[in-house]
Amino acid sequence: MRFFSVKLLTVLGAGFLLTACSGGDPKLMNLRSSQAGPDEFAILPTKPLQEPENYAALPPPTPGGTNVSDPTPNADAVAALGGQLRNTGLRGGEGALVTAASRYGVGSGIRNQLAAEDLKWRQENRGKVLERLFGVNVYYSAYEAHELDQHRELERMRRSGVWTPAAPPDPAAAQ
Repeated sequence: MRFFSVKLLTVLGAGFLLTACSGGDPKLMNLRSSQAGPDEFAILPTKPLQEPENYAALPPPTPGGTNVSDPTPNADAVAALGGQLRNTGLRGGEGALVTAASRYGVGSGIRNQLAAEDLKWRQENRGKVLERLFGVNVYYSAYEAHELDQHRELERMRRSGVWTPAAPPDPAAAQ
């Protein structure tokens, strides 16, 4: 038994010495690549070049603009599926909201009017002297009187019989 333990210790010691002397190449243990390789999904084939019918009728070049042969994968996919690519500036589902909100008409300069009214409101409610002196953002305190209490509004809607989805708990009620 003693012979076996001496032999085992000798084998373990030799193995420890061999691994300690190996130096250990850190590149062999690095399983993640440290180099940024090419993104195979970013490589798009260009469209074939087209010769115009009349070189004199070409528009002037626009530096930084698009070219007819530039790849347009989104537009190509929509066209291949039979759709029309329209950029209305609205995300999916917002069209019905805009239609409902504008059913009584919309002023053409509403954005400029609201921006001017907002600027006037913020100039009249600029905060206290120290807040202005140290450049503290008073946006939330300026509009605090106009803030909607979502939990109070939720309860009001539920009392009036309007179905409302679940809402996160009120942190003020938990205290």
